[in-house]
Amino acid sequence: MANTENEWEIEEGIPQFGDPFIQQYLKGRDALVMEERKRRHDANLRKSLSPIAARAAKIVSQIRSQEQNEVWTNGLDESVAHQVDEILYPGVMFNLAKGRMEKTKLWKIVEKMPKGSLLHAHMDAMFDIEFLIDQAFSTPGIHMFAPKPLITAKDYEAAPVCFRYSTQPLEASEDKPSIWSETYEASSRPPPLSPGGEKGFREWLTTRCIIAPEHSYHHHHGVDAIWSIFTNTFPIVDSLLMYEPIFRACFRRLLGQLAQDGIRYVEFRIGFVFEFRKEGNDQHEENYFEWCRMVEDGIAQFKQTDEGKDFYGARIIYTTLRWFTNEKIVDSMKQCIETKQEFPTLISGFDLVGQEDNGRPLVDLVPVLFWFRKQCAEAGVDIPFFFHAGECLGDGDATDHNLFDAILLGTRRIGHGFSLYKHPLLIDLVKEKRILIECCPISNEVLRLASSIKSHPLPALLSRGVPVSLCNDDPAILGHGRNGLTHDFWQALQGLENVDLIGLSMMAQNSIRWSCYEDQSTADWKAGIQNGVMGKGLKSDRLRDFGSDFEKFCEWIVLEFAEFDDGDD
Repeated sequence: MANTENEWEIEEGIPQFGDPFIQQYLKGRDALVMEERKRRHDANLRKSLSPIAARAAKIVSQIRSQEQNEVWTNGLDESVAHQVDEILYPGVMFNLAKGRMEKTKLWKIVEKMPKGSLLHAHMDAMFDIEFLIDQAFSTPGIHMFAPKPLITAKDYEAAPVCFRYSTQPLEASEDKPSIWSETYEASSRPPPLSPGGEKGFREWLTTRCIIAPEHSYHHHHGVDAIWSIFTNTFPIVDSLLMYEPIFRACFRRLLGQLAQDGIRYVEFRIGFVFEFRKEGNDQHEENYFEWCRMVEDGIAQFKQTDEGKDFYGARIIYTTLRWFTNEKIVDSMKQCIETKQEFPTLISGFDLVGQEDNGRPLVDLVPVLFWFRKQCAEAGVDIPFFFHAGECLGDGDATDHNLFDAILLGTRRIGHGFSLYKHPLLIDLVKEKRILIECCPISNEVLRLASSIKSHPLPALLSRGVPVSLCNDDPAILGHGRNGLTHDFWQALQGLENVDLIGLSMMAQNSIRWSCYEDQSTADWKAGIQNGVMGKGLKSDRLRDFGSDFEKFCEWIVLEFAEFDDGDD
């Protein structure tokens, strides 16, 4: 009788790994794996790695492996297991992982990483909600308004409310019935924002401005249910935000947070459907010139600070709502052209926003989009498209087919592109036409397109060599708790085995190559992407800056985590 498992296997005639034909199989297997890796998005970058970057990548992978086994597992020591009431596994959904991820070595590494550009972020969903509410309480003249009293639990949860600056003295409205009273009557002179019961009021208002973790847990409720909650936050946030003193304070803080997170350039999207009031004015501005002037001033002032000395700047992708009528969309397009003429370096492009499934598909908007192109040409302005497309679960429906129209209409980047992986022909076209996918993994998870990073289509795109950059979409409303890209970078690195430090670096470099730092013709735009670090333009300069920053970052990794460096390159 065999004494060991190996002897038993030999007696049974089971082949051994040392046998020549098994070795031949394994060599063929390794060759197949390597052949597939040649097609990945980061294949060329890996060929040109410096020794220090290769060592840093290996260290980071070892740290990830250790934390997956020691941090992201329920296999804890029995003495502490009963104290832990968490769902733990590598790639666990964001809201369950958030508190723990921010205490890990991997988080410390990703937080310090240079991240290039942030290309897909809705400005009014980026401001720290707690800070925004603080500004509302500390800014004189901010009043609260609702079309009807807030009485029931359903009213508290979903009834429309907004905030507005008013020069009406507070004492003049103190005798009005409370907004929380059945006798309250809507008025053009809203009652004051009272500090009475302030703690509870702040907590309630915060719930109206964010998607709570429990909302995103219930994936069985579907995409429409979470989008309903999501959409209802924006009018409240915008009404708080779009008063000059509040916006200036929040915008300055936002730029500081992004720069601190290693982001050097941002393209904000914002729907130009809000009412903006200058300081001390009851009436909102008729156009958005004063708002744009304030944004330009804020960027210029920030770049003059020590905090912002390495910040390249920011631009705005002008957006309107995809469910508007043609007349309203055309009005927005006219405003976009006028704003571009007045602020040529601020406005970088045009997009349509809002839930794709419940909005009009791009094919329905083709006539007005061609009209817009003609009007831009006649006005002597270049406003490229940066379309949202494929942010859906459909397969062959009208929303899914937005991808076809986005590509045919010449979009330079695609926002989300969640359903692109289902379309092999479109994947080839995206690569051929050098269109970047602005991927927002945490947003897609919270808004119920994916249950976690493990079920996200990002790996399918990367494996096919599709250019991707990581973006945060709506961090304040989605519950990130801070601004920047560290959460999304961490999720991809920790949850996807094929995305290591080099993979993150490639996506950061993509964000620079596809940044709209300046207006460019289609030919110059494509040449800048093609030439990369070897070119002579602004993008090439900034890619070289990133390369230098990344090498310094890799040196820091090797020194900071020397215990994980086995010295074997």
